[in-house]
Amino acid sequence: MRKRTEPVALEHDRCVALGSSSSGSTAAVLDPDSRLKRNLHLAGKGPAEPRCAADAGMKRALGRRKGMWFQLRKILLCVLGLYVTIPFLIKLCPGIQAKLIFLNFVRVPYFIDLKKPQDQGLNHTCNYYLQPEEDVTIGVWHTVPTVWWKTAQGKDQMWYEDALASSYPIILYLHGNAGTRGGDHRVELYKVLSSLGYHVVTFDYRGWGDSIGTPSERGMTYDALHVFDWIKARSGDNSIYIWGHSLGTGVATNLVRRLCERETPPDALILESPFTNIREEAKSHPFSVIYRYFPGFDWFFLDPITSSGIKFANDENVKHISCSLLILHAEDDPVVPFQLGRKLYNIAAPSRSFRDFKVQFIPFHSDLGYRHKYIYKSPELPRILREFLGKSEPELQH
Repeated sequence: MRKRTEPVALEHDRCVALGSSSSGSTAAVLDPDSRLKRNLHLAGKGPAEPRCAADAGMKRALGRRKGMWFQLRKILLCVLGLYVTIPFLIKLCPGIQAKLIFLNFVRVPYFIDLKKPQDQGLNHTCNYYLQPEEDVTIGVWHTVPTVWWKTAQGKDQMWYEDALASSYPIILYLHGNAGTRGGDHRVELYKVLSSLGYHVVTFDYRGWGDSIGTPSERGMTYDALHVFDWIKARSGDNSIYIWGHSLGTGVATNLVRRLCERETPPDALILESPFTNIREEAKSHPFSVIYRYFPGFDWFFLDPITSSGIKFANDENVKHISCSLLILHAEDDPVVPFQLGRKLYNIAAPSRSFRDFKVQFIPFHSDLGYRHKYIYKSPELPRILREFLGKSEPELQH
């Protein structure tokens, strides 16, 4: 009986053991499945957060780009609106164009006392004022030849006026737009001409510097005529040359044409960086580049100049001038294109009015870098003037 129950008990134990091992293995099989599901669930859950953050970052970046593009578009529309408005503004207010041509409100260098030319290194220069018309006063500088530098110290206006009757020739210098008679490049030219033995008389047109009056082409020409007559009344038979630079060439040809018509021409006319007429100069000026191909450019920009009474017609004036003419122009002039100076020479040279006079054009190569206002630096300038004016070296005169 005991023997029969032992196998049964053993069998029961074996079954229990097998059952327990089976359940353990089942759990072992189930555990990896559940872990895999859990891992997959976690794996699916983890990258979603960075992906959402990346999407949000992209949205912010796109928002910023849209904002920048909106701002840029706003700026472009404003610029375009301004670009279109300016022509109409100039057409409706021609005075704006006149101010841009004269630029007399630009006083460079600033903070200089025009009553004291010695502050600019001109210790042999006298400042005085003339009155061409009622309510018009113009400031004048008279620089004597350098050889009189010591003699001129402490002398008054009367001494300077009397000095004009000396044997030294006189240059009446007519400056261009902007600045004053004390402009740096102008002062340097006075020094060069003075060192060559010339009296240099220059002035600020009405409305420039410390001169009183309203600028206009007629007024500027009349100021120049008044100063010429003032010099002529004191210089006797002394030679007088007229030198105009840039816009001053327009004043110079206006003046010399009038002098020739009344049969009192100067001994010579020198034009530095000249143009043909103010319309062609305005069209060629670098400031006009952005509007040069604007529909109706002439009507918007050039006609207001003419309607303001501003012509400065050098090309017409030279046909009525009867005196020697010298034209100086740098090939790299960025303000008055070189071709305008060449064109003016081609108009003047065959003119009947110059049949008995010299007409000469002197170009300065672009490599020299003289541009619009530095021809005074040329070491060839003394020789050019000596040969053209037909005088002996002035500084050797006594």
